Amino acid sequence: MEVSKKIEGRLQIKERRFETEQSNKEKRSEDYDALEEVFDKPTLMTVYGLLNKGTIKNIYGVVSSGKESRIYHGTGSQEEDLAVKIYLTGSAVFKRGMLPYIQGDPRFKSIKKDTRSLVYLWAQKEFKNLQRAHDSGVCVPKPIHVEKNVLIMEFIGEDGVAAPLLKEKPPKHPTKMYKTLLQYVKILYKKANLVHGDLSEYNIMNLHEKPVIFDVSQSVLTEHPNAESFLRRDLENLNHFFKGLGIKTRDIELLFKWVTKDE
Repeated sequence: MEVSKKIEGRLQIKERRFETEQSNKEKRSEDYDALEEVFDKPTLMTVYGLLNKGTIKNIYGVVSSGKESRIYHGTGSQEEDLAVKIYLTGSAVFKRGMLPYIQGDPRFKSIKKDTRSLVYLWAQKEFKNLQRAHDSGVCVPKPIHVEKNVLIMEFIGEDGVAAPLLKEKPPKHPTKMYKTLLQYVKILYKKANLVHGDLSEYNIMNLHEKPVIFDVSQSVLTEHPNAESFLRRDLENLNHFFKGLGIKTRDIELLFKWVTKDE
């Protein structure tokens, strides 16, 4: 009788496992169909190539969507969670918005002006900026791989659900997070030689009360001609948000000097 119960238990486990696998297959199929509805053939070939190589094991639903890109939840060869960011290649608005951040960047001196080439360059730019930020100790998604207009990063969140934005979930201890983010701005500037360029509560995640900066595609090197104005804008955005939470913020010019001065 005991043996029979054990066998029955094992069969139930196998049945549940089979049902889960089938469900996942159906979900993946639905997501692949959705990919085909949105992206052009070169993009699809890039994604399928990454799947065939095992760089991405599975790709699931959309985590976030904007005029420039879509981010999907995926898994890697070790079942680790991934964020798969796919840049849209057909947006003229996107093209116009890119140029001020690319022109003047010494890493991209000779660039083709067609939209697809610019988008591929934009993906490379974000990958390199993430590397610089991550290596300097700023909390950003770890970059994993980039190919054409597909960028693969560490997934920030749990169970396929992205961590909330700072705008969606303000910190419980705003003064502490304000100081942390100011330190990140300074580390970016002094160690990574970067200015975020669009820092706000909309591109900072609140992961268990720890800020994670993302969306660094537009970030520029400190020698970029617009770096100082971008830095002031980042500081103003932070001050505006945290002032709204009722904390005392620091003067912008004092902050600017603190970030940029030599130690």
